[in-house]
Order: sequence, then structure tokens, then C-alpha cells
Amino acid sequence: MRETNLTLPEIILIAGTRVALGVGVGLLISEKMDRSSRRAAGVALFAVGVMTTIPLAMRVLGSRCEDEAEAASA
Repeated sequence: MRETNLTLPEIILIAGTRVALGVGVGLLISEKMDRSSRRAAGVALFAVGVMTTIPLAMRVLGSRCEDEAEAASA
């Protein structure tokens, strides 16, 4: 099993992106709001969730690769 150390701010950012993505999807499939408002809010939250997840994932995976390289050279 691989171990990755994350700071509290990184964990909060990751959780926040998951929430935005989930709420966006929820709004897109819900029937509680009128169609245009629901679609606009859902697409915006979904897009924010996706766009913020990509750099965070790259950072976490990148730090994991750096940690493995350091461990291999030691």
C-alpha cells in the first residue's frame, strides 16, 4: 500500500472539490428547481469540481512520485 502525506489544507481542498462536484451532479439530476436555474447551477458546480480536482490530483500524484524517487535513491 502506498502512503501519501497530505496537509490539512490539501485535505480540505480535496473535500471541497468533491462536494462541489457532487452538488453539481445532484442539481443536474434533481427536479426541485426550474430547469434553467438548475442547469446553470449544476453545470457551474460540476465544472468547478472538475477543474479544481485535476490540479489537486496532479499535485498529490506528483508528490507521491517524488517520494518514491527519493526512497529509491536513499
